[in-house]
Amino acid sequence: MNIPAKTLAQSRRTIESYEDYAVRYDEIVGHIPHPNDRTALERAAAIAGPGGQVLEIGSGPGRDADFLEGLGVKVRRTDATRRFLELQAARGKTGERLDVITDELGGPYDAVVALAVLIHVPRDQIDQVLAKIARSLRPGGAFVVSMRDGDGETGGRYLTVDWRKDAFAARIEAAGMELVSHSFRVGRKQRGWNTFLAVNSAR
Repeated sequence: MNIPAKTLAQSRRTIESYEDYAVRYDEIVGHIPHPNDRTALERAAAIAGPGGQVLEIGSGPGRDADFLEGLGVKVRRTDATRRFLELQAARGKTGERLDVITDELGGPYDAVVALAVLIHVPRDQIDQVLAKIARSLRPGGAFVVSMRDGDGETGGRYLTVDWRKDAFAARIEAAGMELVSHSFRVGRKQRGWNTFLAVNSAR
């Protein structure tokens, strides 16, 4: 995959910023998924089935992976930020370095989860990333993703890209996945978040 140098630089800057912020992030975020995310994760785990293989992209402190494992699936915990993996290791959880923009994802998985992480993918790279995720899923496998609602984007230390519900749903479908459900919530700083559940429609 030909990735522009600007994209690689933005990605490195964001990852480095999270290295400094990981401990504080763990203190701020809840240890139990929001009800909207929880419902989508439960449905994804049901699709995966007992012992199903789930890839989590951007595990962060690993709390969503904890929840998923409590539902009986096996989670491959990954993050591009080493400090997050160290925080998980301190709790006895094993994770791997993985950058969704530059790395291959492996698979096929029964489900892929990416909560509040693809907001860091540049707008012109999102189709490639979603296509990569679709390729990593078995036919009928589940995809859970949450994205911040809006039209803008920010640079600086963290690249963040907002997407409106319909626009991002269209990108999911263009990647070959079928949208199953959607929910909306207002999160920290009164920012809206959309959570999507899709399935890989490849046969």
